[in-house]
Amino acid sequence: MKKNILIIPGDGIGQEVTTWGKKVLEKIGENYVHEFSFDEAIMGHTAIEATGNPLPDETLEKAKASDAILFGAIGHIKYDNDPSAKVRPEQGLLKIRKELGLYANLRPILLFDELLDASSLKPEILKGTDILFFRELTGDVYFGEKNRNEDNTFASDLMNYHRYEVERIARKAFDAARTRNKRLCSVDKANVLETSRLWREVVQEIAKEYPDVETEHMFIDNAAMQLVKNPRKFDVVLTANLFGDILTDEASQIAGSMGMLASASVGDGTGFFEPIHGSAHDIAGQNKANPLASILSAALMLDISFGLQEEAKTVTNAVAETLKAGWRTGDIANSSTEASKILGTQEMGEKVLEFIK
Repeated sequence: MKKNILIIPGDGIGQEVTTWGKKVLEKIGENYVHEFSFDEAIMGHTAIEATGNPLPDETLEKAKASDAILFGAIGHIKYDNDPSAKVRPEQGLLKIRKELGLYANLRPILLFDELLDASSLKPEILKGTDILFFRELTGDVYFGEKNRNEDNTFASDLMNYHRYEVERIARKAFDAARTRNKRLCSVDKANVLETSRLWREVVQEIAKEYPDVETEHMFIDNAAMQLVKNPRKFDVVLTANLFGDILTDEASQIAGSMGMLASASVGDGTGFFEPIHGSAHDIAGQNKANPLASILSAALMLDISFGLQEEAKTVTNAVAETLKAGWRTGDIANSSTEASKILGTQEMGEKVLEFIK
């Protein structure tokens, strides 16, 4: 197999973690005799500093020409402290999602038994959890019209959805549910929001096409509570952009750390794969970042974009074996972890490579 992969490190720890996602892809290509070629591009704060644009035209052109994209992280504290900034790193991420038609964000909450104690939740609540989130990615309040009045006393963000946007991600989620435990929970706020009423109506219609899938509807506030109360009740979760953003970050506590969670943003063309953690500028360049989410994002790329299930499983198994051997980065270590077993970004990446057979 020949594939062109674009690496966009982005900001902060993005450069460090994508290094190991790329090395894992190179190792898989070598072991399974696939020809993976790599290119690199800039986006986010790094791109603003270099060009004044969070998504330069050259990056977008490379993205459209690639078979898949491995992304690192985006953001900088400079913009967090200046909400009035007109040009922001996140604009690059939103634009590339729109330009590539990436309307579905898949976030598997994959729980490794070795990390049951890394979560703030009780192990007996967590054990056996396996959730796949489908978050709609190109609609909702993030893309709606934004306004602020001249005297700066009022602001608004329009939350909106088209029927087709709900239909296409719902079908992807139902298709996935058929390959898992045939259970789907659609999360909305239909008791208050008109967009959620449309969302629920459309999901109910699509559900009739999948009579073998048990469909449940849940309000966002209840879903947020149930996710930490009894995460095993969920299989596939389908939800809108804003709600999905919040729920999947909450779900990072199930896995023990954001440094363990991968994601895939897909549509009908080039896939975009990234860890869900942020740019973490406070630890950037210190060899402290957890590279496992980026490595697991590479596994998702192999599976979803390239259809290489065996190769993807090889990567996931290598991560599992690394954890079983007791190796940890600081974010997933606990009081019982031996100091000699706590590794930096580079050392953890090297351990995973050792376990790739």
